Amino acid sequence: MESILIKAAQLILSLSILVVLHEFGHFMFARLFKTRVEKFYLFFDPWFSLFKLKKGETEYGVGWLPLGGYVKIAGMIDESMDKEQMKLPPQPWEFRAKPAWQRLLIMVGGVLMNLLFAMLIYIAVLFAWGEEYLPTANVKYGIVASELAEKIGFRTGDKILSVDHKPVENFLKVIPTIVFDKASSVQVERDGQPVDIPILNEHFALLLNSKAGDIFSFRLPFHFIIDKFAKVSPGKDAGLLKGDEITGIDGQHFSFHDEFQKKMADSKGKKITLSILRDGKPLEIPVQLGEEGLLGILNGYNFESVFEFKTNHYGLLGSIPAGIERGVGTIKDYLKQIKLLFMPETKAYESLGGFITIGSIFPGVWDWHAFWNMTALLSIILAIMNLLPIPALDGGHVMFLMFEIVTGRKPNEKFLEYAQIAGMILLLALVLYANINDVIKHLL
Repeated sequence: MESILIKAAQLILSLSILVVLHEFGHFMFARLFKTRVEKFYLFFDPWFSLFKLKKGETEYGVGWLPLGGYVKIAGMIDESMDKEQMKLPPQPWEFRAKPAWQRLLIMVGGVLMNLLFAMLIYIAVLFAWGEEYLPTANVKYGIVASELAEKIGFRTGDKILSVDHKPVENFLKVIPTIVFDKASSVQVERDGQPVDIPILNEHFALLLNSKAGDIFSFRLPFHFIIDKFAKVSPGKDAGLLKGDEITGIDGQHFSFHDEFQKKMADSKGKKITLSILRDGKPLEIPVQLGEEGLLGILNGYNFESVFEFKTNHYGLLGSIPAGIERGVGTIKDYLKQIKLLFMPETKAYESLGGFITIGSIFPGVWDWHAFWNMTALLSIILAIMNLLPIPALDGGHVMFLMFEIVTGRKPNEKFLEYAQIAGMILLLALVLYANINDVIKHLL
């Protein structure tokens, strides 16, 4: 329960920062071009607000409906649907009275702010923490393939060589590279021999609907030293102590941790005999497992010592191009994800998620490094989503403004009103679909 609250708190803080910055981008350009901003709100405020303060021409406030935020710009057809104002003649301080190029900058201000903020976060993160990753070539024991990975053609023990015959430096980017680049094959080493695994169209639907860690992970040599006990622990009840080293089960010894996990899964509800070392002396301890097949113990062995991780450190000047490069790479990857949504064979629409999915990307403990990385990613997602050419989003307004700039004719205001309503209905449908999808995935 505590981890869920921490994830929720990180999500709310992250989105609040991003929404305020996004709306400030609109606000900044509006004020630059002497356009009146009537409201500046974090969250929406239908019927009432939690807080509000009038300063000058603008009312600043916090709404009660946490679905984003908004600035209400005078003389603009937006989510406020203020039709009465639009019936009056245009005033010099109104949005509709400004030249098209100024209105365009006002509309893209939020997106520009989010993209700039993401770049600044990546620069700061690389400067403060550097970049640590596990090189694919250093995954020396191969992978542990899940049931899903086995359906695709992977096997436990496979060593990843390349994707579409191109090496992938970072092991954690192997699955994203397969999905985002719509790879046709993966090359692995199996039992000392090179093997080519074809990636078929039906595989993308499986990959998109799973987390990368649920597909395959790096294989670990077996080494289990008891560090802690869970509240419910059959192992502790049977007499295991902190510092005991597990060496086998029912006389079976293991080379890899996944072999131990499989043995435990096959022993649910059974009585097993653990072989352990205590102070260098071998012991045999019988343990009655529950239906979950868990010992209720935590491994204290430092598995990071098994692999050679790589860390890139950056000075202030070096972090700037590296942060921009990471930001540009993240933008490209997200655009590739959107492209997949329009490929029916990938069934990417089934992977759409709402607040549960977004919240789950944050760790269950407060980690500023992870928080800022996730916030940068969400900032890019918010920017790109807002640029989609859907009425009610910034991209919809930009689309109509570009039409005006190219043709020299403004779209009819009645048409813009209907387009705004249609866009809001479409957005609401997408939000409902994504969150219902979340609920269904977590119930199944």
